[in-house]
Amino acid sequence: MENDVVYDWNQQDAKWSLSTVKVHDETLRDGIQCPSVTDPNIDIKLQVVRRLASLGIHSVNVGLPGAGQRAVDDSEKLVELIRDESLPIRPTCAARTHPRDIQPIIEMTQRTGVPIEIMTFLGSSPIRMLAESWGEDRLLQLTRDAVRLGVQAGLPVSFVTEDTVRSHPDTLRKLFDIAIEEGATGLVLCDTVGHSTPTGVRNLIKFVDEHLREQGVRDRVGLDWHGHSDRGLSLINALVAVEAGCDRIHGTLLGVGERVGNTPLDLLLVNLKLEGHEDHDLTGLGELVDLVSEHVEVPIPVSYPVFGRDAFRTGTGVHAAAVIKAREKGDDWLADRIYSGVPASWFGRQQEIEIGHQSGVSNVKFWLKSRGIEPSDTLIEAIFTAAKSQDRMLSNDEVMRIVQHV
Repeated sequence: MENDVVYDWNQQDAKWSLSTVKVHDETLRDGIQCPSVTDPNIDIKLQVVRRLASLGIHSVNVGLPGAGQRAVDDSEKLVELIRDESLPIRPTCAARTHPRDIQPIIEMTQRTGVPIEIMTFLGSSPIRMLAESWGEDRLLQLTRDAVRLGVQAGLPVSFVTEDTVRSHPDTLRKLFDIAIEEGATGLVLCDTVGHSTPTGVRNLIKFVDEHLREQGVRDRVGLDWHGHSDRGLSLINALVAVEAGCDRIHGTLLGVGERVGNTPLDLLLVNLKLEGHEDHDLTGLGELVDLVSEHVEVPIPVSYPVFGRDAFRTGTGVHAAAVIKAREKGDDWLADRIYSGVPASWFGRQQEIEIGHQSGVSNVKFWLKSRGIEPSDTLIEAIFTAAKSQDRMLSNDEVMRIVQHV
């Protein structure tokens, strides 16, 4: 049916090259570094990981154990959850390129019996090197020692270059070659400060991909993209990274993270689903977004795509009438798409018809019928007149008070 009633310009010369792409969650590590969030208690973190696994998320960063004992304790409990409930999600931990950060991950693996992927990170841009008074030789040695320590412990290691998008290609080549020589199985390309444009994403990934192919290691070294939102480009950059051939994309729920945040993982999943690159059931995604919003104490803006209060809510007469007519045909598929580019039902939401000063009589009739209330002419007129006298939507309570008094 969709091909008959929707002409999709998005599919003309589409560049999407991957049938599937892995999604990696950073909410419980990078996300809680946001200065305005509350770090949820462990019971909430356990719920988050369970729900991520149910949505088909490939991997989750359970923490940075080098940050202190609470980080160690929480990370270990999350790893134990994944082990004990056989959750289909891979645990990872962040670590600076320093033994003090890597050793706790190794010890956690020994205690739990779960091979935890180490994501060891190092600033690689000239501006960072200048600020830190680092020489290139120091970066190369830190990389070699960190990757070697993790690999010798039998753990998968991904090497993360912070601020990759502002790093010199000669430096990146040297760092990547040493990391791979020491056994790293993944490279994480970071837009740490939200600097990159889509063109920059394509250029960087092409450069790294070509270098790995020249070295004959692309088939065994994965490429990740990790973006931030300082210019408001993180979501489109993540989608471009998929087009450019990255194997795994990082994000956080609601985009929480340092400064203005990370790639919003929830909207990434929505777009992957809409483009046919995500085949898991995502009807539980809305509940997970709500859970995280409540417990990290970050309100969802009313206009936030898909999960905001107004995403599928209308009181405009023309829009509401079209949705209502589709429903009256008994066609939920049509009702979910006639005035929405995103099917609400796919993501645990629904179309909502409300009553306001721009509404038509059809809004009032639908509102009443959907609640089992007989839409008499007198009642419709009373509600319609009240709505036209307002400069906003009537709340459900306000409408019900009119119903009770007519």
